[in-house]
Amino acid sequence: MLKPCLLRLQKEYMRLNADPLPDIDAQPRPQNMLEWHFVIKGPIDTPYRGGSYHGKLIFPSEYPYKPPAIMMLTPNGRFATNTRLCLSMSDFHPETWVPAWSVASILNGVLSFMLESTPTVGSVDASEEERKRLALASHAWNRKSSLFCELFPDLVVPASEVESTSASAAAVDEKSLAARLGGIQLLLLGVTALAAVCLAHLVQQL
Repeated sequence: MLKPCLLRLQKEYMRLNADPLPDIDAQPRPQNMLEWHFVIKGPIDTPYRGGSYHGKLIFPSEYPYKPPAIMMLTPNGRFATNTRLCLSMSDFHPETWVPAWSVASILNGVLSFMLESTPTVGSVDASEEERKRLALASHAWNRKSSLFCELFPDLVVPASEVESTSASAAAVDEKSLAARLGGIQLLLLGVTALAAVCLAHLVQQL
């Protein structure tokens, strides 16, 4: 007979397969339902855009009455790698853990905290540019992990595709910069025209 924690995790796995999270994939490790691996896809309009971040959850045999350990494995600029994270739903805080929380709520919490700037044990404070660089480098990092490739074959991005994506992102950034510069030029022209009108009016009064 399966332990209650394994029954609970199996049910949650079935629920996640039926109703996947929008920006997160999760899989238990083969032959070990207590170790789950997940991948957070960097949301648009964040420094993590285009990135792919591998992490893992280690559940105690007392789950769901005790929380899991949470670690990130892919460098990301927000969390240290291979380090237990101090979050409200991690094993750092059993006193705040709620047994009704699920794998889905844990992973949504990790993503939410990733997009914040609140410091905690296991967090790092990289610059926005560094986080963007790590987002582009994340796919190459993940390709080096045999476990990542085994659990998430559909998320393994070839090097050629990453280079193409990087070029497209650079082109979009150039267009955005050109648009902003164009707007500034128009504003300066408007200010110049207004100054000319005011000066002409002043000359007439003199």
